[in-house]
Parts: sequence; structure tokens; C-alpha cells
Amino acid sequence: MMRRTTVFVAILCLVLLAPCGVLAGPQHQGSSTLTGVVLGPDDKPVPHASVTYQSSSGTAAHAIYTNSKGRFTITRLPADNYDLRASSKGIYSEWQKNVTLGRGQTREITLQLMYTREPLASPKPSKASQ
Repeated sequence: MMRRTTVFVAILCLVLLAPCGVLAGPQHQGSSTLTGVVLGPDDKPVPHASVTYQSSSGTAAHAIYTNSKGRFTITRLPADNYDLRASSKGIYSEWQKNVTLGRGQTREITLQLMYTREPLASPKPSKASQ
């Protein structure tokens, strides 16, 4: 009976505590920081905008949100090149590509949300196809 209880407690600990440890651990292992602001089409800071970032190789995509003043800070990043993009309420910024971040470096980025153009009109048929 004692052995069965010990096995049950061990399994329970693995099931309940292991995911907590994984979630509570740091996502990044570096010492660099990306910080900045997201501005709307009206050049005003955008609170609670989503900022998507990943290494330029396309791995490890993450998203964070700006604070109430439109500012964001991403800490503990490994030295690498990063691509960033912001969005809010269906409005997006251009991708900021290959933002180089050295070991222990802090870089300031401004992401500008903009309305996209209307879809391009269909090209007119050429005389050869008429």
C-alpha cells in the first residue's frame, strides 16, 4: 500500500509541477534588450498593440504587448538579428528586418502602424491577348 501511494504521489508531482516549472522558466537565455514604441497612423503611441518578433532565421517567434503608453521591452535576448512587426485592430507596421543585436546591447525601435493601400486593380489585358 505504501509503495502504491509513493508512486501515485510521484506521478502527481510530475503531472502538476513539471509544467509549472517549464512555464515559469525564462524564455530567453541572452543578455540583450529590444525596446521601443509603437506609433499609430496618427503618430500617437498605441497602447496594448501586439509586437511580434523572431530571429531573422525565422525561428522562435514570440509576441508581446505594448504598455498603456505604447512602449515595449523584450529582455534576455541572445545576440542575433531580429525581425519585428506591430499590429493593432487590423492595422500593421512594416516588418523591421535584420535588426542586429549584439551581446549585452540595448536597441531602441519605433514601429509605425499604417493603413494598407486598397488592393491593386487587375491589370488591363494586353493587346496580344485581345
